[in-house]
Amino acid sequence: MKKTLRALFAQELPFFFSQPALIWQVLFFYLPVFFVIFISFKTIDSSLFTGFTLSNYTSFFSSASYLIILARSISLAFFTSMLCLLIGYPVAFYIARRAERWKNIMLFFLILPFWTNMLVQVYAWFAVLEYHGLINNFLLYLGLILEPLTLLNNRFAVYIVMIYYYLPFMIIPIYAVLEKLDNVYIEASHDLGANRAQTFFRVILPLSMSGITTGFFLVFVPAFGEFVIPGLMGGSKYMYVGTLISYYYLIARNEPMGAAFTVLSCIVLIIVSFILYRFLARFIARERSLRLKL
Repeated sequence: MKKTLRALFAQELPFFFSQPALIWQVLFFYLPVFFVIFISFKTIDSSLFTGFTLSNYTSFFSSASYLIILARSISLAFFTSMLCLLIGYPVAFYIARRAERWKNIMLFFLILPFWTNMLVQVYAWFAVLEYHGLINNFLLYLGLILEPLTLLNNRFAVYIVMIYYYLPFMIIPIYAVLEKLDNVYIEASHDLGANRAQTFFRVILPLSMSGITTGFFLVFVPAFGEFVIPGLMGGSKYMYVGTLISYYYLIARNEPMGAAFTVLSCIVLIIVSFILYRFLARFIARERSLRLKL
């Protein structure tokens, strides 16, 4: 009997070790999501189990400004992801396939920004982009401009800092895929008469689609709800999903409206992400079929 209990305990040991993680997920993910949904149906001055209403949701459909904010956030997330992809893919490719002995050093500098607080990184850009900052002083020194440019408090500053902050999230998953790419595929492509461009677009790029997809959504999802960078770099001129939610919670003190808009924006994010994933899934399927052929 003791041996049976001991064997049963040893068999179920991984289950017991997984319980703290499960409890942590329930307490700090599922319960907060439940409370946000619960609060979104409340009136602002109601007690816990009274004052339920749908007006928090219907009010968002009475004005087109909320749709504009959602569209602006989607465009910010999408173009940030695409620009990070265009910049990050060559960097990831170079580190994975060409860096050789400099690979570890380049990876160190790539991960280094994660050791610094996000606000410190964002505020550092004020010294670069401000009216008498590094860029304007450099351009004035070269004689390319006659007076300083307005580089802060606009969408240009928002996109620059967004790309800077989220670029490592794009590079790392692409690097992980390219670093494991078997050279046999590339050699087979060259043996069949393909040049470097054809090998890249027909072999390397399709085989790295899983990393591209991972990096794209690692940037797209948090960029959709970003509020620190647009608020600081944009000068609060442009309202995004994150800035509107923070306004309802921190300034207007209207938690039900903030919770309702949080739920609606999450639904929109899920729908848009699903559409984009279905589009990218075609290329992932092409990657899998290519691996089978090779």
